[in-house]
Amino acid sequence: MDTILSGIWMFLNSAFGFTLAWVVVIVLMFHFLERLSSNGKPWQKYEGAIITAIKLAEKAIPDDTANAGLRRLDEALRFVLNVYREHNPGKAPSADLVHELKEGIQIKHAELERLGNLRSD
Repeated sequence: MDTILSGIWMFLNSAFGFTLAWVVVIVLMFHFLERLSSNGKPWQKYEGAIITAIKLAEKAIPDDTANAGLRRLDEALRFVLNVYREHNPGKAPSADLVHELKEGIQIKHAELERLGNLRSD
């Protein structure tokens, strides 16, 4: 056992071993930070459905409709919640998740609008 530990110690003290150890530490750190940051935005899991919902709501509700923005938000939220229910049968979304999805729709809408991806055809 002492020989094995001594060999590992010698390997880690070599240039290659030292470099490999740091690469492993950096990869683990980035993996941890990625997981930590993605946990803060649960709506990102439904980003594709959110984009589709926004585009469908833009086409379904004309600009001259009363409260068009709120109606589009409600329409998009309904679409995304239906996608949620399809992927999680029998499980109702929590109030926090509904709030996060609503914020995600607003964030993606602003981004799509800024990029010019919400043109009405």
